[in-house]
Amino acid sequence: MQADMNIGMLGHVDHGKTTLTKALTGKWTDTHSEELKRGISIRLGYADARIYYNKEKDAYSPTPQPGFELLRKVSIVDAPGHETLMTTVISATSILDGVIFLIAANEKCPQPQTLEHLLVLNSMGVSKVIVVQTKVDLVSKERARENYREIKAFLKGSVAEDAPIIPVVANKGVNIDELLRAIHEVMKPPQRDPSKELRMYVSRSFDVNLPGTPISKLKGGVLGGSIVQGVVKVGEEIEVKPGVWREGKPEALTTKVRSLREENEDLKEAKPGGLIAVGTDIDPAITKSDNLVGCIVGRKGKVPDPVHEVEVEYEILKRPNMESLYLRENEPVVLGVHTATTVGLITKLSKPRAHLRLKKPVVVYKGMRAAILKRVGQRWMLAAWGKVVG
Repeated sequence: MQADMNIGMLGHVDHGKTTLTKALTGKWTDTHSEELKRGISIRLGYADARIYYNKEKDAYSPTPQPGFELLRKVSIVDAPGHETLMTTVISATSILDGVIFLIAANEKCPQPQTLEHLLVLNSMGVSKVIVVQTKVDLVSKERARENYREIKAFLKGSVAEDAPIIPVVANKGVNIDELLRAIHEVMKPPQRDPSKELRMYVSRSFDVNLPGTPISKLKGGVLGGSIVQGVVKVGEEIEVKPGVWREGKPEALTTKVRSLREENEDLKEAKPGGLIAVGTDIDPAITKSDNLVGCIVGRKGKVPDPVHEVEVEYEILKRPNMESLYLRENEPVVLGVHTATTVGLITKLSKPRAHLRLKKPVVVYKGMRAAILKRVGQRWMLAAWGKVVG
């Protein structure tokens, strides 16, 4: 059974996203050495959650139990909460079908990144949202209720205004069953058209070979990400763009699909929904350390060429706690489209359109959502959101 949708974990740093992911999936997604040292998520973490159901008891479980049947699988995308990693959060939104929005009860709502993530949530077009009130075991009943009222006031007028709010103690498994119920009822998988042209966004890439592996036993590089439309099968030929840099120019990569995997399960074909690992013939030195993040996978000859010039029809984000961040000509910005992040310069501004010249080319499609960040002091902040028009 392949996961039928991707659900993102958004919320302020240290509000329990990775802990809740473990409670739902059994997997701790912070595995990078720097993540373990600093105690925060830095890269996108992935894990599949299984939803088991007992009809007689009307009960849900994240693990197999006697009398429970497997209803479905969903993929959980654990995004970082730290303000310096907002570009990673924005790249995650391109592959999400729903969002679990975490708000801790032991801190006043909203915290800075709670607000920032809500801005992203309002802009990304995802309507399936569940709010989880975490760490309720660390506060009194009165404070938990006060925090609930803060959450309701904070969400008023947003895409999450009517979302269910579920109190959870993730590290003790409290209310995880009710969260699974809400996921099953609220997070209905979107309709997919398998006849559409293959398109996959690469959000991770790996070298799976251990040090010292003999040359004869080396495996090709692995591309991780989500298929957003179409279907791919083992043995088919695919193209990866922009691909690899050679002599200062991007060069597309063509390869055969050697394997398809979703977590620990091998697949003969993969479709939209869930997070897929694609085994290839690509030199693993090219795919290691997320080198191909931001690429798009499709059929040979069907993926557009990467471009250095992009035109975005944008809308400035309205911030309740500070003045809006207006764009200006000739200022450097960060552009986020699908899982690609690149630096560019605004060469022409004619509201509501901004023409950007990019330092590193990206593959874009007309109508694709785009985020523009501008520098404020020592950090990049989300300033505008829109769509690619040229």
